Amino acid sequence: MLNILIAIILGIVEGITEWLPISSTGHMILVEQFLHMSVSDEFMEMFRVVIQLGAIMAVVVLYFHKLNPFSKRKTAKQRQNTLNLWSKIIVSCIPAAIIGFLFDDVLDKYLYNYVVVSIMLIVYGIAFIVIEKRNAHVRPIITKLSELPYTVALYIGLFQVLAMIPGTSRSGATILGGLLLGTSRYVAAEFTFYLAIPVMFGASALKMIKFGLHYSAMEVAILITGCLVAFFVSVFAIKFLMSYIKKHDFKVFGYYRIALGVLVLLYFIIWG
Repeated sequence: MLNILIAIILGIVEGITEWLPISSTGHMILVEQFLHMSVSDEFMEMFRVVIQLGAIMAVVVLYFHKLNPFSKRKTAKQRQNTLNLWSKIIVSCIPAAIIGFLFDDVLDKYLYNYVVVSIMLIVYGIAFIVIEKRNAHVRPIITKLSELPYTVALYIGLFQVLAMIPGTSRSGATILGGLLLGTSRYVAAEFTFYLAIPVMFGASALKMIKFGLHYSAMEVAILITGCLVAFFVSVFAIKFLMSYIKKHDFKVFGYYRIALGVLVLLYFIIWG
């Protein structure tokens, strides 16, 4: 029963932090210092990734019509625009797919630690503040997803590769990339959500294959619980973020990242 309770808490953490640019990995590492499941290290490593399936299903549900190129409610032009959007998503995901496939185990082995996570939290927190201050008097060039060129989509995909370093935040890296490349906050955030669909499905499938398909009843219950909670919490987190950035910038997330990064460092230095 304790494992299920911890899965619920981790699902809440995942659902909130996956979409806000504050690093789900950083929060997971911190929470796991206090809450330990009675499962193997291999299962826990897989769980951290597969729980993202719940989060990604929130995007699929919330944006299903917009992402569905076969909707009968769309005109021929709208269906073509949707297919073009998916083409840009695929182009943007190519760099992360290649690097992730080749170096997934290496990244987990050498970079999944509190020092790397703390540094990345702080570095990208500073980056958000600096870039938002720079953009305060700059008008975005791209204000609609339909205006996003393939070249910019590819460059955003290169920023997504940086998110393979724990503590960076996938949404944080791609949103920062979008802002630097001239997109509006809304376009950067929305495109980030869409990029997550193939990336998270691919990463989850890779982890599950490596772990194997033999699960105990408790492990299945933990996975289902974590994913379900992550899904429902993600729905609210996504709606909050898209509403928030209509009137605010990302600086508050930058300050939060810096504070969390310092907190994680201090915790492990003093008590680790």
